[in-house]
Amino acid sequence: MYLLVLLYFLQHPALLTSCPPLCVCTYGTSQLRRVHCSDPRILGVPVNVPADTVKLRLERTPITRIPRAAFYNLSELLFLWLTYNSITAVHPSSFVNLKALRELRLDGNHLAAFPWEGLRDMPRLQTLGLHNNRLSSLPSHAALFLPNITYLDLSSNRLTMLSAELLDLWFPFPGQQSGSVRRRILGLHDNPWLCDCQISLVVSLSMSLGTPVVLMDHLLACSRSLGQSGMPLTKAELPRCMRPSVQPVATRVMSPLGSNVILRCDATGYPTPTLTWVKTSTYVGCCQQDMVGNNEELPRNLKSCMQGSPRVGVRWSIISLDALSYQDAGEYRCQARNMAGIAEAPIRLKVVGVTRLPRLSKKKSQKTPPKKKSQKTPPKSSSSNRKLNRTLNASPTLLLKDNQVPQIVRLPSQRNNTKPTPIFVDKLLKVNFKGEK
Repeated sequence: MYLLVLLYFLQHPALLTSCPPLCVCTYGTSQLRRVHCSDPRILGVPVNVPADTVKLRLERTPITRIPRAAFYNLSELLFLWLTYNSITAVHPSSFVNLKALRELRLDGNHLAAFPWEGLRDMPRLQTLGLHNNRLSSLPSHAALFLPNITYLDLSSNRLTMLSAELLDLWFPFPGQQSGSVRRRILGLHDNPWLCDCQISLVVSLSMSLGTPVVLMDHLLACSRSLGQSGMPLTKAELPRCMRPSVQPVATRVMSPLGSNVILRCDATGYPTPTLTWVKTSTYVGCCQQDMVGNNEELPRNLKSCMQGSPRVGVRWSIISLDALSYQDAGEYRCQARNMAGIAEAPIRLKVVGVTRLPRLSKKKSQKTPPKKKSQKTPPKSSSSNRKLNRTLNASPTLLLKDNQVPQIVRLPSQRNNTKPTPIFVDKLLKVNFKGEK
C-alpha cells in the first residue's frame, strides 16, 4: 500500500509541489510551506499536499475518517492539526512515515476511541490534543506509547477513571525514573471523574512542591457514581489511600536439588496494589562453587508469575520454579506498589543436595569379608595363662626339682575340656586364676 502511494506521487511530480484545491498554501518567514484546508466542500484528506509542507491544518470540514497512510508523503511535516471536523475513526496506521512530527491535534471531533499504538509511528511527538471528544476510557496500555508526550489535553471528554500505569508514568516513584524527570502538562478537567483515590492523588501530587506534572485546571469535579452531578474534589469525601503491605507465606525456603517449588505472597492496599517479582541476589553459602558459568545480571525482574485479586484491596501472586538448580538459589523479593507507595518482602531460597562424593582409598574401600557365625572364637586367656602355655609347649618333658610336686590344675581355657592338663607348681607358690574359687 505504501509503495503504491509513493509510486503514484513519483508518476505525478507536479503534485509534490502544487497546492491542493480548496486549500491555501503559504510560506512563512523561514520559507517553510504551510497548507490550510478549511473548506466545507472537502470530504476527505487531500492526497496532493506538497511534500515539503511542515504544517498542515485541516479544520472545520465534514471529514469523518482518517484512512491508512493518509500522510505518507509528508515526511517533513512538523505540525498536523485535524481540529473541529467530524472525525469518528482513525486508522492505527494513519500516521505512518511522520517521523518528524512534533504536534498532533484532534480537538473538537467525535472520537470515542483513539489508536494509541499509532503513536509509535511518531517517535518525536511531544504535543497531543484530544480536547472535546467522546473518549470514555483511557486504557492502561496507552502508557506504553506516551513516554515522550509532554503536553496531553484530555479535557472535555467522558473519562471516569485513570489507570495505575498512567499514574506511574506521570508520577514516578523515587528511583524509578531513568535520567532527568520529564515535566508534563495535563488537561483533565471537564470529565465526569469518579471520586476515587487515583483522581484525588493526581490533584494533590500536582499541587505539591517539585511535582513533574502541571494541570491546566486544578478545579476538577468528581461524582460518587455515574450519572450524579459532580462536586469539587476539595469538598468530596474521597476514600483514603492505603500504602501496600506484603505478607509472604514463608521468608525462608529450603528445597532439594531438582525439585519444584512455589513462592507466594499476598498484598493489601488501596488502590489494589500490583505485584512484581525480582531476584536480587544469589546464594553465597556452601554451594556457590557448584554454580559453574553463572553470569546472571541482578536484580532481574521475573515475568513468569501468576496473580489474582479476589476483591478490591487484595492481591496475591505466585511464582513457580521447576527442576531447581543451584542458580535458582538466592533472594527473591515480592514488590507491591500503588499510588500510596511501595512495599516489598524478601524470600530466601536455599537449594540443598549432594555436591560431590569423597574419594575413598582402595584399602578403605575393600570391605573385610564377614565372619562365619559357625566358627566361634575362643575366649582370650589372661597373661599368666599365656606364659604357662608357652612353658608347656617349649618343654614337653619337665624335670622335677626339689620342693616341687605334681598337681593337676585346670586352666580357665580348659574348663570345658574333659582331660585336664598337668602342670608342676611350687609348694610355696599359690597360683590363683581369675574365676577360681
